[in-house]
Amino acid sequence: MKFVSWNVNGLRACINKGFLDYFNKINADIFAIQESKLQKGQIDLNLEGYYQYWNYAERKGYSGTAIFTKKEPISVSYGIGIEEHDKEGRVITLEYEDFYFITVYTPNSKENLARLDYRMVWEDEFRNFLKNLEKKKPLIICGDLNVAHNEIDLKNPNSNRKNAGFTNEERGKFTELLNSGFIDTFRYLYPDKEGVYSWWSYRFNARKNNSGWRIDYFLVSEALKDRIIDSQIHTEVLGSDHCPVVLEIKDN
Repeated sequence: MKFVSWNVNGLRACINKGFLDYFNKINADIFAIQESKLQKGQIDLNLEGYYQYWNYAERKGYSGTAIFTKKEPISVSYGIGIEEHDKEGRVITLEYEDFYFITVYTPNSKENLARLDYRMVWEDEFRNFLKNLEKKKPLIICGDLNVAHNEIDLKNPNSNRKNAGFTNEERGKFTELLNSGFIDTFRYLYPDKEGVYSWWSYRFNARKNNSGWRIDYFLVSEALKDRIIDSQIHTEVLGSDHCPVVLEIKDN
């Protein structure tokens, strides 16, 4: 099975930059997006052969997630059951026979770490949500987690230590998440691979210079470890300030 996750940074803009070409070419079983920046009725997306599930933020032009899947899920849920978080449209969960598939757009801690305290609360409550869900069956989690875990995961670690996405607090929460029983599939397969990122600032020719961050992930429960075939980052795909990440697993 092939899964794709992409922070499109505004789906309508991304469609004008080749989203559908990539979508059709990659032919994913499940394709998740983050930061759709849409409200209900703002787009009529014809994706033949796919069921569509959307979670919109209350605030216009902000956040938002969606999942497009060839196979109809057993059940679908939106958010994590906490109103403070769920009004931002950040999480969708699809249930299948042998796993849950979750897409997430983790809150950014913002400039001057204005939202770091909120982010810390989110991290604990999202992790609790995942662990409660995992009691029923294994999880596949994808999305923009807004953190570069280790120095290898960004071009300039030293100058970013106190910046959103690379603070000790955010990295520590990601470590907690992994230690609770999840695998970062890309690092599991490529522990020492350098210079592979999934997000580049629009400023300072960052993408041209590959001055990026790896903040988009596929995580899986330990129980799915032996089913991992490959985890890829499609750095060549344009259309957003992020690029797609891809997970392939063996059918059960």
